[in-house]
Amino acid sequence: MPDLSSRQVSQLPPLQAIRVFDAVARHLSFTKAAEELGMTQAAVSYQIKVLEERVGSPLFLRRPRQITLTEAGQCLAPGVGEAFAILGQAYAAARAGADGLLCVTTVLTFASNWLAHRLGSFQIAHPALAVRLETSSRLTDFAREDTDIAIRSGGGKWPGLEAHKLLDADFTPMLSPKLAASIGGVNEPADLLRLPILDPGDIWWTEWFSAAGVHSHDLAKRPGSSMGAQAYEANAAIAGHGVAILTRALFKAELADGRLIQPFELVGDDGHAYWLVYPQARRNVPKIRAFRDWLLAEIAC
Repeated sequence: MPDLSSRQVSQLPPLQAIRVFDAVARHLSFTKAAEELGMTQAAVSYQIKVLEERVGSPLFLRRPRQITLTEAGQCLAPGVGEAFAILGQAYAAARAGADGLLCVTTVLTFASNWLAHRLGSFQIAHPALAVRLETSSRLTDFAREDTDIAIRSGGGKWPGLEAHKLLDADFTPMLSPKLAASIGGVNEPADLLRLPILDPGDIWWTEWFSAAGVHSHDLAKRPGSSMGAQAYEANAAIAGHGVAILTRALFKAELADGRLIQPFELVGDDGHAYWLVYPQARRNVPKIRAFRDWLLAEIAC
């Protein structure tokens, strides 16, 4: 397809006038064209007049109860019809691509420890819909980014977004059985301070120890690594490198098979949770509705 120069584009007549011409040329009727386009017959006549002025000659011969294309009209009609056909095909292809791809963004730990294990059932139920899963710790800007759905943690109130609660983002210490045994067992919360603490600057530690009645004001001064994701801290804890503070719902498998232990029933809760969010204006988009219904059903299991 040849490229159009900026000069050629600037010489094109208004798209509305071309659209009206295409309808009139197909129907050979101002009345039927007006019905198709949802316009008045006077508005159709005006757009044809605009186009004829740009072309410099009449496009239709107006006869009683009948119109026909002039030579200029016959010359213009096939190209206009082909152009609209190409435009329609391009739009259909773009729409099919958009409808066939679901872009989901979430934090790394939720993706790796919860969503990835279950996503296969969604793909089986919706084989024509491909899922692109991205991980990020920052908030998604739906107005600027190519994202359909986000799973984020927080309080659940974001202007303009529909939010569905998935899991409580509670927190409690976890460690490997071997590390606990290295000090003869973890029998009371203060025993944890005898062990390496992963990410000691995490506010969750301060809140948990405070709820446990343990003085831990010097904890943040300890040397330690900030790994940026619970998944990484859990792996370090499983390897025996320290105690991690983690969300229970995201580490059920590790607790069940004994790779991690939760030494105390005490669980911290700052009111945050994991939420499924998307723009309110897009709540009825089929692919968003399909993923929402599937995910909420999985959470309820």
